[in-house]
Amino acid sequence: MFCRNCGKEIPEQAVVCVGCGCPPQAGSNYCQHCAAETNTQQEICIKCGVRLVKTRPEGAKSKIAAGLMGVLLGGLGVHRFYLGYVGIGIAQIVVTLCTFGFGGLWGFIEGILILTGTINKDASGMPLTD
Repeated sequence: MFCRNCGKEIPEQAVVCVGCGCPPQAGSNYCQHCAAETNTQQEICIKCGVRLVKTRPEGAKSKIAAGLMGVLLGGLGVHRFYLGYVGIGIAQIVVTLCTFGFGGLWGFIEGILILTGTINKDASGMPLTD
């Protein structure tokens, strides 16, 4: 395992990094520069003044990508497939075909709802990122 602050290799059972003294699993609750404890909403570290790096959770989907897919390709349900809602994506394709394209309005509206934050989670319950 490697320290997220200084990059040195540390044993799995370590409580603190020997190189910099920060907890080995510091993650987003610690400053990447000085290892001071921070709040996830903070933009700048209070202790050292460095702009904090915002990490994107593993597997998180983009709100902007999903919203644009909904607005531009909503009738094909592409945004729903991207978010993991396969059944609803197939239903959107069927509705669009049965209504000769007018069902695409459904996906267009959903794309706007995604961009405004009304729809803000994917099929697994993870929040969409900006």
